[in-house]
Amino acid sequence: MDFSGKHIVVTGGTGALGSAVVSGLLAAGATCTLPFRHKPEAQRFVHRDNPKVKLVATSDLADDAAVAKVYAGLDLWASIHIAGGFAPGTVADTDKAALMAQLDSNLVSCFLCCRAAVGAMKGGGRIVNVASRQALEPRAGAGMTAYTIAKSGVATLTAALAEEVAKDGILVNAVAPSIMDTAANRKAMPKADFDAWPKVEEVAATIMFLASSDNRVTRGAVVQVYGKS
Repeated sequence: MDFSGKHIVVTGGTGALGSAVVSGLLAAGATCTLPFRHKPEAQRFVHRDNPKVKLVATSDLADDAAVAKVYAGLDLWASIHIAGGFAPGTVADTDKAALMAQLDSNLVSCFLCCRAAVGAMKGGGRIVNVASRQALEPRAGAGMTAYTIAKSGVATLTAALAEEVAKDGILVNAVAPSIMDTAANRKAMPKADFDAWPKVEEVAATIMFLASSDNRVTRGAVVQVYGKS
């Protein structure tokens, strides 16, 4: 896949999956803009000194003004939306504030970045969102209901937006990962079968294809990236 001359926004680009995506994009010739909320994220990011990487401090991707700052002046080919947050909790234990936090970090941020990306694309492009396995299998979301609702919204947004903008040459898709093999997940679940989890590089490869010009026909898909799990 060749991304030479293409500008791409990657939200959540300093995280485990985001770093794998950005590494692949840079190797393929892309220029990347990465919003971040916390300064230590930028300071430890492996590609922080790469001239093809622009790190943009932002307060909150669920805020219109903050998102507008990220996308201002860009002639954009693709926008990849990995940023989000996870919090477990039954319905009985989840108050309105906790529900809204999950909706803002996962769904509202994705919606606003999709909106800004469409406005920044001249003559076509690609949008890739990140849903979750629970979005496609809601019963698996028991005990994390607010998160499941938010990620289900991301899946629905993907399908609806794909229909809206197909005529403009913009293909919108999503991936739905299961638990990925990251250091944080291994620490949280030390007895799990790590070999069954999809590797971040494998999920990144799927995202890159969906974001590439090699993807000429796929739109509205929520691609399962479960590995062996």
